[in-house]
Amino acid sequence: MSTTTSASPIVAINDVGTPEELLLAIDATIKYFNDGDLVSGIVVKIDRDEVLLDIGYKTEGVIPSRELSIRNDVDPSEIVSLGERIEALVLTLEDKEGRLVLSKKRAQYEKAWADIEKKKEEDGVVHGTVIEVVKGGLIVDIGLRGFLPASLVELRRVRDLQPYMGQTIDAKIIELDRNRNNVVLSRRGFLEENQKETRDDFLSNLKPGEIREGKISSVVAFGAFVDLGGMDGLIHVSELSWKHVEHPSQVVAIGDPVTVQVLEVDFSRERISLSLKATQQDPWQEFAGSHEVGQLVYGRITKLVPFGAFVQVGDGIEGLVHISEMSAHHVESAEQVVTPGEELWVKIIDLDLARRRISISIKQAAEGGELAAEYQGQFEVDENGQWVGGDDTEREAAWAEYYKEYGQPGEEGAPAAIEAEASAEEAAPAPEADPA
Repeated sequence: MSTTTSASPIVAINDVGTPEELLLAIDATIKYFNDGDLVSGIVVKIDRDEVLLDIGYKTEGVIPSRELSIRNDVDPSEIVSLGERIEALVLTLEDKEGRLVLSKKRAQYEKAWADIEKKKEEDGVVHGTVIEVVKGGLIVDIGLRGFLPASLVELRRVRDLQPYMGQTIDAKIIELDRNRNNVVLSRRGFLEENQKETRDDFLSNLKPGEIREGKISSVVAFGAFVDLGGMDGLIHVSELSWKHVEHPSQVVAIGDPVTVQVLEVDFSRERISLSLKATQQDPWQEFAGSHEVGQLVYGRITKLVPFGAFVQVGDGIEGLVHISEMSAHHVESAEQVVTPGEELWVKIIDLDLARRRISISIKQAAEGGELAAEYQGQFEVDENGQWVGGDDTEREAAWAEYYKEYGQPGEEGAPAAIEAEASAEEAAPAPEADPA
């Protein structure tokens, strides 16, 4: 038995030829590689820290887990499977332990660079999965780590990037530097390119004066942006309300549905100007439509100035009592007659809707007159609608009821334009008969 067994290899050797020929034959079956070569092999073992790859070498190649993917802290079993054929790059023919060390991610990296460089030349688009949220942007797996700045993720700035994790996106390549291993992407560039035709159609169908529905997408110091369902338009702070607005957040918040009027469409700059207040009732127009010169209205002193006082007589409506109309006797300063916050009756002596100015009189109100319509039935009047007085209790109760129905008026001071015009009046006072 042993003789047969030992004779068998001798016969085989004799069949092949001389020992030297046998060694050459064996050597011919072994593949040899150099550092940097791209090889292909079968996955034969998967461990937590490494993967073994049969590439036909004298020993199996080792792929450390860190060399499996451009993603950090991956589970090898999620990247490869037993029996799978993959490509790898030779890193080291023999490490200090005599092992052949390979890298799957370097092979992927080399192939990806060739593809990306070609797409950059052709101004093409790359596809990849978002694998990390980092400071200032996203990391996208495009065969290598591409950086997508936060400012280039959408057509407008995105503050929360976390929802993009795991999403597959398309992007343009805007910077490529192989020496620094730097790839910068722009999804906004891709979106702009693909939406240009859509934007052009949207702008062409948008006409000044149209009323559109939208949703507040962003609030900034100078106004608010509205998503119109195809593009964003801007409501400048001056177009948010008929009242004075210190900051847009006083009027709108992100997500609010709004009805706006198109003011202007700028095709060259692709900008849309909108107005919120144009879709709302002009309080001055409303006031002028329901009041007239000679009527008595109730108001609150909002501000004292050297030439008189401003009185709020409606929601967002202020009138000026010139110092000459404060009292029947001579008055040196408004403080001698009224104080801020005081509520009192005044008479409308001039109503200029075009200039948005109301001149009112305290002294003429004291002489009586017809009450404005909103006070009819709330105060005692004669058969001609003339106010005949009433005690303070009734007056305060009626005023509280008015606030309940129409809302508490604001405390804002007079607009600068009104103050400037009133100052001019003080410099050149009108005749006593026409103090406004």
